[in-house]
Amino acid sequence: MPAQEQPPTGSRVGAHHPVTAAIRAAIMRGEFAPNQRLIEADLSEQFGTGRGLVRIALVELAHEGLVERIQNRGARVRAVTLPEAIEITEVRMVVEGLCAAKAAERIAEEQIGELLVLGDRMRTAVAVGDVLEYSELNQALHRRIIEISGQATAADVVERLRAKNVRHRFRLALVPGRPDVSLREHLAMIERICARDPAGAEQATRRHLASVIAALGVVR
Repeated sequence: MPAQEQPPTGSRVGAHHPVTAAIRAAIMRGEFAPNQRLIEADLSEQFGTGRGLVRIALVELAHEGLVERIQNRGARVRAVTLPEAIEITEVRMVVEGLCAAKAAERIAEEQIGELLVLGDRMRTAVAVGDVLEYSELNQALHRRIIEISGQATAADVVERLRAKNVRHRFRLALVPGRPDVSLREHLAMIERICARDPAGAEQATRRHLASVIAALGVVR
């Protein structure tokens, strides 16, 4: 068991601290299930840090809405309800639509190649029925579009929103026929961004996320 660590005087474990980031990433990957208890001693051992830093990281993640702290019972992964999942996706529709438009304005030739390669890999994953690979490529595409857009604030907002929706994202990926629909929508996004068409890119992104909202109602 690692020794107890205390943060330096006058500092705090913020949203970008490695401990906070590592636990957040584990939640996003689905390593911790909704409502699963997060035991400080176990997390301390898993992430190789002291319980003091873990405790403060859990407070930060509670502020982000990823963790729920219950009096006298510790912390657990917060379960997001279907209405919340829909609200989250509605916000993403606005923010990611903006990012797609900005990406279409700013994209460089080499970045066009990157998006086209991602699109080809997504086609392959769907063709062979590799749902997990497609889900990972889906996330990679959304992240890359935001990176190309240069919207750092949007990147932070969307990352937190997607982390909250991890359970619904995995369930949605398993709906029969959904990857085929999702693939067409993502390829349309890629096409409009690579064509440097801001309005078309924003519309394609909004259509995709509207489709996600409609599909969420099926997996309630």
